[in-house]
Amino acid sequence: MFIIKKRTLLINSTSLAARQWINKCLVPGIIKQRCCYSVLTADSFLRQSFCKMSAENQRNASKKAKHPKETLRHIRTREQRKNVDQHGPATVYVQVVGAGSRDNGPSLYVFSEFNRYLFNCGEGTQRLMQEHKLKAARLDNIFLTRMSWQNVGGLSGMILTLKDTGVPECVLSGPPQLDKYVNAIQVFSGPLEEIKIAVQPYTEPQYSDNTMTVNQVPISAQLKASKRKRSPSPERGSPSNSPRSRSQSRSPQSERWKLEDSEELINDRERESPDRPGGSPRISTRDPSLVVAFVCKLHPKKGNFLVAKAKDLGLPLGTSAIGPIIAALKDGKAVTFEGKEILPGEVCTPADPGPAFIVVECPSEDFIEPVCNNEHLNRYHTGGAEDPASLVVHMTPESILQTDRYKEWMERFGPTTEHLILNEQAHTIHNIRSHKIQTQLNLIHPEIFPAPRNCETKKQAALHVPSVRGECLLKYQLRPKFEWQRDAVPLCDSREFIKEATELPGFLERVEECKQSLATDPTVLSGKADQYPEVVFLGTGSALPMKIRNVSATLLNISPTQSVLLDCGEGTFGQMCRHYGNNIDEVLSNLSAVFISHMHADHHTGLLNLLLQRERALNSQGRPFTPVLLVAPLQIMTWLNQYHGHCQGILSHINFIPVTFLTEGADVPKYKIKTFIQSLLKKLDLEKFQTCVVQHCMNAFACSLTHRSGWKIVFSGDTMPCDALVQLGKDATLLIHEATLEDGMEEEATEKKHSTTSQAIGIGMEMNAEFIMLNHFSQRYAKIPLFNADFNEKVGIAFDHMRIRFGDFGAIPKLIPPLKALFAEEIEEMVGRREKRELRQMKEAILDVLGSGCMNGTQAQPPVSKTAGT
Repeated sequence: MFIIKKRTLLINSTSLAARQWINKCLVPGIIKQRCCYSVLTADSFLRQSFCKMSAENQRNASKKAKHPKETLRHIRTREQRKNVDQHGPATVYVQVVGAGSRDNGPSLYVFSEFNRYLFNCGEGTQRLMQEHKLKAARLDNIFLTRMSWQNVGGLSGMILTLKDTGVPECVLSGPPQLDKYVNAIQVFSGPLEEIKIAVQPYTEPQYSDNTMTVNQVPISAQLKASKRKRSPSPERGSPSNSPRSRSQSRSPQSERWKLEDSEELINDRERESPDRPGGSPRISTRDPSLVVAFVCKLHPKKGNFLVAKAKDLGLPLGTSAIGPIIAALKDGKAVTFEGKEILPGEVCTPADPGPAFIVVECPSEDFIEPVCNNEHLNRYHTGGAEDPASLVVHMTPESILQTDRYKEWMERFGPTTEHLILNEQAHTIHNIRSHKIQTQLNLIHPEIFPAPRNCETKKQAALHVPSVRGECLLKYQLRPKFEWQRDAVPLCDSREFIKEATELPGFLERVEECKQSLATDPTVLSGKADQYPEVVFLGTGSALPMKIRNVSATLLNISPTQSVLLDCGEGTFGQMCRHYGNNIDEVLSNLSAVFISHMHADHHTGLLNLLLQRERALNSQGRPFTPVLLVAPLQIMTWLNQYHGHCQGILSHINFIPVTFLTEGADVPKYKIKTFIQSLLKKLDLEKFQTCVVQHCMNAFACSLTHRSGWKIVFSGDTMPCDALVQLGKDATLLIHEATLEDGMEEEATEKKHSTTSQAIGIGMEMNAEFIMLNHFSQRYAKIPLFNADFNEKVGIAFDHMRIRFGDFGAIPKLIPPLKALFAEEIEEMVGRREKRELRQMKEAILDVLGSGCMNGTQAQPPVSKTAGT
């Protein structure tokens, strides 16, 4: 901490860097007296210091004001290429992002030195691209095969990230409902004025740029009447199309009733303006019978000029005459030099006419015939109007691949066509860094940090064509030569992760000390009996999904058959798959309610996938369908109505309780909502489910769950320190409180309406909480936040996939020493960044004082020596 008064600088800082800077830069002109530094410099010293720091601050400010350098450079280069006669790219490859497994839907990245593309953008796509260094800011176009949440679940987050990165335009190609989707996400994203979203539906002419030409091929199916009555299943060809599930489907009348009922809760202005961003749709435009395939053909590439052969033929290399000769030969024209005719084949490699690749989705049996009979796609079969496709990417479930009709269609492409299969039978681990951290944490406490799990794959169809199953980062190179490349496929070796942790200085020693302490601590041993409630942290990061911490989601298992989810950020279902493995359907079937604290994207955009996958889980478990009780801000219904009306049926999956109706003293006017609240308490065996307004954005809430057995769990959502939360959480058994920022960043925390670690702990102490779990950390603390003096035996730090029970309260603080040993390097880096920040703040404070003195025209006077405290 430092205070500046006139010419006196009072120092009381633990920052070594700050003290070193004082001694190096100010000691020549100061006299040190106890804790006080009195500036005795002449005017020249003041002016020099002021000018130097002013120039530095101006440079720093200019750096902050600029957009990311790389983004601007690639956009500028792209514009320059438009005015130049370009040949096709020399390097092009197709790369798997999401292999289609249940936790990561199918997505494809296409690279050339000129352009980048993405095919489908389901939940978790942005997280994978960030982890594996696939630069989203370079994307020229995002192609979507179908208006399904499995394909567009990560698109809203991707658009917001591109906007924040400074990308001026994002092009979306595919179903015409994409325009409505972009309109709908503005309910929670706000206006997208900083980025232009250009939607190119399949009805528009073909897309072309420096790399390739893309033709959108619409494929329409005649859906069976029984399937029109329900929302499409999240997995193509999944068990939700079984006779049992069809018999339990809800009618269109019930969906309309829910839509109209929710519209009563939306204000009149929104109802009167259905076409405004977020307005409630009056006419449904969703079309589950449409998929869009993409036929992509690379531009031709001229042959390469062979200098050695040209030299042998005596061509005038190194002179001005060689330019026109090379141009003519590369254009395929013969030239005559010194009376001798030289053919292109003598000095140039053959031209590449440009291979084609196809991306096709066949989501269910209804689409088999439309796909197999499509004339545009069949042009690329052997003997068709075009050369056979070099690659066909099939986003197709195993049940479709096993049909004779689809197999026969694949075989007609011929032996030279490679086939890439992306579906749930993919056997690959996508999130390597998360898997690594969880494996290492498991060494500290196997119960609190359970080992990561995966959904097992079933038997794969036998295909009689050249085919490869998708793996994360698997490449197929289209230029300069056709070949599969596995060098980028990440390895997930748990033994190597364990070896790396055990070699860290002091780690094994701290782990052993921790285990011995836990084995002899009576408070730990006494709490082992109660298995429930159980808290599972599925996402403990903030803002956007990152490789180690996913965004906000906490599962509260109240009993073996009762659970509620507190917030549901993007990728929550994928996190559940990685936590529960093959038991995921059982866990989803037990989910009765979801609480959404506020409408920021990192807290609710995983909801739709969760609802769709829950329906599938109930079908697979043979259990009757019941809607989830959704407790959320009223504004979420505007978003859900929009998505339901234009994209995919979803309203039949929820019974909605406006979160304000659970605040203290709230009047509940509608009988239906009263019934939902009674059902909420009964299903979860709760005495109370209460909410309160907190200090974050508009319509942000915290919640408190009081069980009939007496325990009380409080969830803060996102908030600054808040008196209403203290009152709501009085005498809580467990407080789960956000701690977005570290101590010393109170100003930024106030600006962003978040809490620091000490502020969160302070709230817990003030409400007399038995234990406090900190979560929702800024992604700058990817592995672990900074500790401070306020951490005590009542405070713990949440990690993704951490599982705690009340009996673990005594054990959690004892995990801190091995955690510090595991993340010692990261803690040291964060301490270094903190010291640099304190140093920068000190310089800026001195600059303010010196600048103020110069502007006032005051002269530096020898100060009167003072001591601290006078």
